[in-house]
Amino acid sequence: MSTQAVKRIPEDMHTVTPHIVCADAVSAIDFYVKAFGATDTGKMLAPNGKLIHGMIRIGDSAIMLAEETPEWGSIGPLTLKGSPVTLHLYVQDADAAFKRAVDAGATAVMPPSDMFWGDRYGVVKDPYGHSWSIAHHVRDMTMEEMQEGAAKACGEPGGKQET
Repeated sequence: MSTQAVKRIPEDMHTVTPHIVCADAVSAIDFYVKAFGATDTGKMLAPNGKLIHGMIRIGDSAIMLAEETPEWGSIGPLTLKGSPVTLHLYVQDADAAFKRAVDAGATAVMPPSDMFWGDRYGVVKDPYGHSWSIAHHVRDMTMEEMQEGAAKACGEPGGKQET
């Protein structure tokens, strides 16, 4: 055993890391490589070939994956018929990233458009049931400007900011 101190949070990890579950998780990793330019950093497979644990990196972020295993309470969004979670990607070109994801087999939910909060933003759903928002920043805005934009987007004139 080493007497050297071990970092509690590994050097290449962030404080919060998504850990997603899906049916056919091994093919999901292949899809994320094709659709989002992910790097497959490793897979641990069960004897039956199912993914016990895998990890990909998209840009500077890690995402852990596991195979849906209902008997262990690990259920993916297709079985659940949806998910309240959206994974958000900031990219250099939202339109190109959106097209790449759709070309790889994602379903277009909301094509990219310029949004009131200052991002060019669109949403896709991957074949495994996960929603991904894809954006690049186009304009720095104050909270007041965003609030005014939100009010207009919701059809309300003006609008007051809550504190």
